[in-house]
Amino acid sequence: MRARTGITTAGTTTAGTTAGTTTVAVAGVECGWGSSGKLSAVLSALRAHSSRRLRFIGLASGLGRPLLAEQPVERWFDLPDERSDQELDRIVRAQRVEAALVVLDGVLAKALRACGVPVVFVDSLPFLWTDGDRPDLPLDAEVYCAQRCVELPPEGAGVLADVHRLRWVDAVIADGGTVRSSPPTPHPRRALLNLGGLRAPHLTDWASYPQLVLPAALEALTASGVTEVHIAGNLPAWLAAQLVDSCAHPPVTTVGALRHQDFLHRLADCDVLLTSPGLTTLLEAGQLGTPTLCLPPQNLSQIFNGRFHSRVLGADVRLRWPPEVFDEEEALALRAHGAGKALDLIHGGIARAADLGRHRTAAAVREGLVEKLRQLASVAATTPPAPDWTALTSAVGTAGAAQVADALLRLLAESPEADQPLR
Repeated sequence: MRARTGITTAGTTTAGTTAGTTTVAVAGVECGWGSSGKLSAVLSALRAHSSRRLRFIGLASGLGRPLLAEQPVERWFDLPDERSDQELDRIVRAQRVEAALVVLDGVLAKALRACGVPVVFVDSLPFLWTDGDRPDLPLDAEVYCAQRCVELPPEGAGVLADVHRLRWVDAVIADGGTVRSSPPTPHPRRALLNLGGLRAPHLTDWASYPQLVLPAALEALTASGVTEVHIAGNLPAWLAAQLVDSCAHPPVTTVGALRHQDFLHRLADCDVLLTSPGLTTLLEAGQLGTPTLCLPPQNLSQIFNGRFHSRVLGADVRLRWPPEVFDEEEALALRAHGAGKALDLIHGGIARAADLGRHRTAAAVREGLVEKLRQLASVAATTPPAPDWTALTSAVGTAGAAQVADALLRLLAESPEADQPLR
């Protein structure tokens, strides 16, 4: 196990803990960047509202650490894929962890509770679950914060009915300090192209998605008159350069992962966002009122996200895969056996398309995006413009980060070691 060196200050106790502080472990599932974005939002809310001296350590989240660089996480601990309860217990004891904030990683949340650590669990995908997912969900967590959603299918409602201490919260996103500098133009000139975190557990060929989507999206933006685009996501520089050089692209094309605040500023400054339909990104774009088109989904939850987004907008702004890649209804049916079965179908279809039918699939994506961009420009030119790009956040609220922070502070106040007021 590797760990970054912790911060040592005068007057510290075991493991660098300052006397009178409360140590909280934070973690997010290693799938995309949504969990890290939510952790960042909650940590910012804690810093703004807590009078308690809090110390944060991070568990795993190797993928999301760059997004949390601006947050005061003192030390990170890598957890191996086959982590042992004994090793986690050693970290908990050595670091004197008094509570944990865990986003979506139900297995880790359950392991922490087995070590005696009370957990605030954030479930941003309650609509996804079926009975097959029960073993991986911490239904008995001290606080189970489920993010409000456009629709909760009966399967998900059945699972959540067995949560011991359920608390519904608004969308867990940044507090809205970023605002648009100017309204988007009817004919987009500046675009943000977001591929998100790309990685997922057990996904061996993560490059298939950008190989199919990135050149197609750049060519569609070029054909639509976009002159400036930034490509965000954890795309390696060598692959990004290879894919950009392989196709027509806007005159000003830049590439690079963005820190959370930098991403929000870009989002507020563009005329259109093309994004793989991660829920956190769609909510952040909705809060800013940024016109958004959904790229084909990378995973199971993104099928739901894209459908919910289009439903509340009252406009079809998502792009589907050609049917030979995979069938969405089949994927949704497979989730009855657990999300893993559906992911096998989705990831397998994307990998086969990249290997055997790349040019045909990429052409379909490009043509679909050109049409969506044409429709977007046509709709934006109407008076008043439609759709209302804030519809998703209006439907689910935006105060979730503060609500989760409050749940954690109340949990700490109830602990036997609580010795300081919340406010």
